[in-house]
Amino acid sequence: MNEERRIEIEEVSEAPSPPKARVSDAVETPSPLSTGVSETLSRKRDYLEGFLAKAAPAEAAPEVSGGELYEAVIEALKEIYDPEIPVNIYDLGLIYDVEITPEHHAMVKMTLTTPNCPVAESMPGEVELRVGSVPGVGHAEVELVWDPPWDPQKMTDEAKLELGML
Repeated sequence: MNEERRIEIEEVSEAPSPPKARVSDAVETPSPLSTGVSETLSRKRDYLEGFLAKAAPAEAAPEVSGGELYEAVIEALKEIYDPEIPVNIYDLGLIYDVEITPEHHAMVKMTLTTPNCPVAESMPGEVELRVGSVPGVGHAEVELVWDPPWDPQKMTDEAKLELGML
């Protein structure tokens, strides 16, 4: 009863990106409730009606900031706060660039206050999820950069005022 086990190894140059979750991917599942009545749990879509019906904003050239989609992405970024500093990451100066492509994809270039930041692993992912959930954004990509390094002069006056630096 001595079976030989083999593990097959496949070398690849690049792993494919995992698929993004979308509301349309929601699957109906049988209810775990044992009420004797056949029920099905499904995602309630009424609260998403306006979100799904909203048309994509007019195209913006990649090199030009502005436009409805660009402004919506900026507003989404202003909802993300650094856990150690009570200021959003946009006003904190952590967002270096936001670009909207003609295909409505969002490219965000950002940094962190320090490479040793405790949220260095999670913050870019949170930014990508938040920006990707903006109505009209097809795909969101976040690039974490360290050059130029962040310094307090990159903060908005509102952020400096909030932190008592003005």
